[in-house]
Amino acid sequence: MKIQQYYLACLSHASYMITDEKTKTAAVVDPQRDIDQYLADAKAGGYTIKHVFLTHFHADFIAGHIELRDKAGATIYLGRRAEAEFECVHMKGGDTVEFGDVKLEIMETPGHTPEGISILVYDLAQSRTEPLAVLTGDTLFIGDVGRPDLLASIGVTADELADMLYDSITNKLVKLPDATLVYPAHGAGSMCGKSLSKETVSTIGEQKKFNYALQPMSREAFKAIVTADQPEAPDYFVHDAILNRKERASLGAAMEKTLKPLSLDEVLALEKSGGQLLDVRDGIDFEGGHLKGSLNIALNGKYATWAGSMLSHDKPIVVIAEEGGEEEAVMRLGRIGFDNVGGYLAGGMTALAQRDDLVERTERITAPALAEWLAGKRPDAGAAPIVVDVRSEAEHAGGHIAGSINIPLTHLDERIGEIPAGRPVAVHCEGGYRSAIAASLLQKLGRRDVHDIVGGYKAWLAAKLPA
Repeated sequence: MKIQQYYLACLSHASYMITDEKTKTAAVVDPQRDIDQYLADAKAGGYTIKHVFLTHFHADFIAGHIELRDKAGATIYLGRRAEAEFECVHMKGGDTVEFGDVKLEIMETPGHTPEGISILVYDLAQSRTEPLAVLTGDTLFIGDVGRPDLLASIGVTADELADMLYDSITNKLVKLPDATLVYPAHGAGSMCGKSLSKETVSTIGEQKKFNYALQPMSREAFKAIVTADQPEAPDYFVHDAILNRKERASLGAAMEKTLKPLSLDEVLALEKSGGQLLDVRDGIDFEGGHLKGSLNIALNGKYATWAGSMLSHDKPIVVIAEEGGEEEAVMRLGRIGFDNVGGYLAGGMTALAQRDDLVERTERITAPALAEWLAGKRPDAGAAPIVVDVRSEAEHAGGHIAGSINIPLTHLDERIGEIPAGRPVAVHCEGGYRSAIAASLLQKLGRRDVHDIVGGYKAWLAAKLPA
């Protein structure tokens, strides 16, 4: 038997395919919505994907269980407490699925969600009693545990979920053999926890030593520590958690409707009627020239997470990309259930070659040049700018440019009134990705003298400027 991990960096998401050589059978756990890699690997190995498991209803992405059911004929398995619209097999603790040398046993591990399960994986050629691995979903991460405060499951409080999580960790997972491999559903960068490791596999023994949430403590102490200092969850999490329960269109069917070219006039008409313009080019290209009113969220980064945080899932989105990049942009929106794409601008920015009146640019400024401007050493540049730091409050508290205003990116729209009007604005984040989004949003909201600080706060520190 073999366990193969698939890691999707832009969503910090790990999925798994477990295969058996004797029966040529495969099971997939927590698949991403675009399933081609599982189908290709199964075909190459001569396997048939017969089973697909969800450890819980994910909030940060749309799982590919519907796609694997429709394309591979796989049976969908969920935990006992999961309520879904589609046909599935509900499994309680101790239930098993066996094929050849593989045994998959359900362990009910609620806490991140009420329906959460972990899956014990046995290699029967080695042992029928000692699990080789446990796939922990969002209950146990490397270095962390799943947060109980997302409220993705209606009618259950964070306190109740924290209670369940304590029991799942202390009465079940930590009692597994120390050598048991731990394979979680997320890694560093996920908003499903606060201190996930960059490592994507560990053991129960290692986690008992190094994971802060697995140290001996009282129930109340555990509940306090796992709910403290959690990052703000993006708005789209509730949308995804609900959509993962539903019978819905497959990604392929959705893209057939949404991946269509639009003329410039059609794009402008969509925008006028409430459409959202999404430019997915790199920030430096966007800032060199872009369609007025467009928001820049570059494909080269945490694109899906920020698109889900900054865009609405119920208003049409028009994609503006380098030619050939449209399909990836639309597919990655589909990964988070944003099937509300109205199309893409045919020809990308070349469609604006004769329409300079529709093109806007964003100024870029280096950290040393900004420091001179703030110190009054650039009188030709006019009044010194307002510096807006769009990092989180915790990042800002850890060090910042003196006098800067901290407005986290996801709150910039609602708090723009805190930025004094009539002054230039210089915006920054840690490295430049979020500030490009922020600068584009400020311009979209009507601010004109906007400057994006190249390299962000890292560049400020690297230039040995005061913080």
